[in-house]
Amino acid sequence: MNLFHRRQGQMTNDVIYFFTATINNFYPLLNNDQIKTLIIDSLSHLVKNNLAVVYAFVIMPNHIHLIWKTLGNNGNETTVGSFMKFTAHQFQKYLRTFEPNKLDLYKSNVSDRSYHFWKRDPLAIPLSSINILEQKLSYIHRNPLQEKWKLTDLEEDYRWSSAKFYEKGIDEFGILTHHRD
Repeated sequence: MNLFHRRQGQMTNDVIYFFTATINNFYPLLNNDQIKTLIIDSLSHLVKNNLAVVYAFVIMPNHIHLIWKTLGNNGNETTVGSFMKFTAHQFQKYLRTFEPNKLDLYKSNVSDRSYHFWKRDPLAIPLSSINILEQKLSYIHRNPLQEKWKLTDLEEDYRWSSAKFYEKGIDEFGILTHHRD
């Protein structure tokens, strides 16, 4: 099966995507390492249950980037929908317990939910070639070094990224597959 795809739109299983999800109103919810861990735990669950393959990631203060492919649905939900819903529930649970004063930032005025953590319609771009994948990989790993963020001096020193895996072969969270594998 061709893992590279040319059509944009809803994610298709078994196609590699560059994926970006942003916190609603660009709030820096993801500055908190416990919140970052909730994202890692969710990705780990998807990988261990053969619902997704994660090739690269970075967790920034208000957004995440992934290079990944989904392998099937999680029950009646798409894997992406399940990931977004699960992490939002976990964010709510964490804030309710440890930072209840921040919950009001995420209050929703939509009738189907009390809180709204992720912006609707995350960006999912199917990757059409290995060259484009590697460009996105480089972009992901350089993101924490950008002047706007200055989260680290070296790509591989930022814990919440796959850069160390690609630079030194270390997969601290056990969720990654090398894009050449």
